[in-house]
Amino acid sequence: MHLLEHGTPVLRPSRKTISWKTSRAETDSEDQTGTAGVNRPEESVTLEDPGTETNESHSVLESTLDQHAKHTGEKPYMCGECGYRTVQKSTLSQHMRTHTGEKPHKCNQCDYTSVRKSSLARHHLAKHTAEKPYKCGECGYGTAQMYHLSQHMRTHTGEKPYKCDQCDYSATQKWNLDQHLRKHSGEKPYMCGECGLRTAQKSTLSTHMRTHTKPYKCDQCDYSAAQKSSLDYHLTQHTG
Repeated sequence: MHLLEHGTPVLRPSRKTISWKTSRAETDSEDQTGTAGVNRPEESVTLEDPGTETNESHSVLESTLDQHAKHTGEKPYMCGECGYRTVQKSTLSQHMRTHTGEKPHKCNQCDYTSVRKSSLARHHLAKHTAEKPYKCGECGYGTAQMYHLSQHMRTHTGEKPYKCDQCDYSATQKWNLDQHLRKHSGEKPYMCGECGLRTAQKSTLSTHMRTHTKPYKCDQCDYSAAQKSSLDYHLTQHTG
């Protein structure tokens, strides 16, 4: 753990936690992007590790810091990679897996893996059980998760709660807004491992990958295509 301005403890991948200090501060709300600011300190509580404590004393100090944060509302644990802030060290540890790529929770029925145990539980309910207890009263749509039903209901109500702060775009789901924001930022997080092409959307990369794999095969000759429409057109040459 490393010490930043205002005494904020910071965690980075594969680095030891050696000391921390914390100060009571006003913080912005925690969101999915992990960006939150630190304003003027009002009062401070200092917890220092001289380098000789046992694991037990580390746990006591961390617990004390967590309890202090719950009462003050501050978020003393900060990711050194992206600035994400949180109240509890365990939440930060989970977040760090988004940087390291670690997915310790594995499905025992398929190759799905996840960062969080709760995500694995949702996956199992949605993919490996036939039960869909949440039903839409408008159209009969059924789902295994209440969250998915809430999202679906917006298709009936027209609600678009996710607003772009740079234009008048709005979306029913957060991931749609995240994709839209890349148009403003120019971010292209998805990269082809074959040729290095980068894209803003995962679906665009998936389409591109077919130019390398050409999954659509003709059953009458050795022709293959990246798109089904191309194969369909080719087949007309066999049928006349």
